[in-house]
Amino acid sequence: MENRNKLAFGRKNYILMLVGIVLLAVGFIIMTLDKEQYGLGFMGITLGPLVVMAGFIVELFAIMVKDKTQE
Repeated sequence: MENRNKLAFGRKNYILMLVGIVLLAVGFIIMTLDKEQYGLGFMGITLGPLVVMAGFIVELFAIMVKDKTQE
């Protein structure tokens, strides 16, 4: 019954999740800012997707890492 009030992740995990969400949003915004036709410029094809991929990697890491304060 005592474990019922505990959160699934620790503070570090939630901070990393927020960083990942921000990276995802920034990546999609970067893709929309491309001025080339159909978004085929550097920002739409290279930079934006790399930032989005970094966001997904941070999210995966945030889920997998074990917070030491939770023990």
